Amino acid sequence: MKEWLPLTLGLLAVVVGAVWTVQGLGYVAGSLMTDHRIWVLIGPLVILVGLVAIWRGLRARRHRS
Repeated sequence: MKEWLPLTLGLLAVVVGAVWTVQGLGYVAGSLMTDHRIWVLIGPLVILVGLVAIWRGLRARRHRS
């Protein structure tokens, strides 16, 4: 059960990071983050954290079985 938490949070972080990146680039309108370049930097960092969490969750699943 513990391995599902990093997988779920990692996937959520990847999606949120991608949305923040495209908002920062100005492709998604209607937000305070639109066209603010700081989100172009924060988004990929959140994606990277999410990918690390997914990797750790997958490793935990492999070691358990």
